[in-house]
Amino acid sequence: MIGKLDLYRVFSIVAKNSSFSKAAKDLYMTQPAVSQAIMQLEKELDTRLFNRTPKGVTLTTEGSLLYEYVNSAIGLLHVGEEKIFEFKNLTTGQLKIGVGDTISRFFLMPYLEAFHTMYPNIKLQMLNGTTSEICNFIKSGEADVGLCNFPIEDPTLQLTPCTEVQDIFVCGEKYRTLATKSLSYEDLLKFPLVFLEKKSNSRNYVENYLLSQGIVISPEFELGSHDLVLEFARSNLGIACVTKEFSKDYLERGLLYELELSKDIPKRSIGICHLKSVPLSRASTKFVEILENKQEYRRINKRT
Repeated sequence: MIGKLDLYRVFSIVAKNSSFSKAAKDLYMTQPAVSQAIMQLEKELDTRLFNRTPKGVTLTTEGSLLYEYVNSAIGLLHVGEEKIFEFKNLTTGQLKIGVGDTISRFFLMPYLEAFHTMYPNIKLQMLNGTTSEICNFIKSGEADVGLCNFPIEDPTLQLTPCTEVQDIFVCGEKYRTLATKSLSYEDLLKFPLVFLEKKSNSRNYVENYLLSQGIVISPEFELGSHDLVLEFARSNLGIACVTKEFSKDYLERGLLYELELSKDIPKRSIGICHLKSVPLSRASTKFVEILENKQEYRRINKRT
């Protein structure tokens, strides 16, 4: 007798293939057996999950909703199996890390190097995304851990700050005289502003803080990467909000100038996040330990 979990697995494969016959091949089942399984699931849920057409099947509205949860659950089950296989040793395995380009480039790289030196047989897979996308990667089982801009409001995630960063405003040569003054937030509004796009967590943090100070921003430019924000500022297209720790090269080379604010934006954190309800694999645990213990990282780095 087919169990409920098997029914959901059949449902997931049919949905992915949009075909009973193709799903039957993937599952090494007969097409009537696949059809029977779907009919049984629809009966138990008292809901039609597929629209049958001469060209195949498509998900109903209810089926699409169920598929989102089933796909995530099956992904988490696969992750659980992988964690069991990796438990005894770290000679094989995979570590899937969700991280954005900027954090990866300016913060994560030396820790990845330390991890790879210690565990060279662990395959590293990087999943690129915004903070919200990385959180979704983790909750669906696509990523084991994530490196994100905090704050994050999600009770399902374990959050561990790793380092503090400072949001600042910078300008190019055209606005250089502003760097000799102390500017209020109101003063900034007199100039064209360059920000990251709204789906960026760091952008939202700064915007919400300014709003708490009675300042409503309307940037002339909203960009998809921190590097582009720096380049727009260097090209004198406006005053840019950037992360100081990720802008040191531009500041030290005199390509950009930091503006002095009468009141600094409060610092925020970059940190690790993972599911509270799912134990970390051994590989993930070791990686988190390296991030949390900078002394360990320095010891490995010196040895190499």
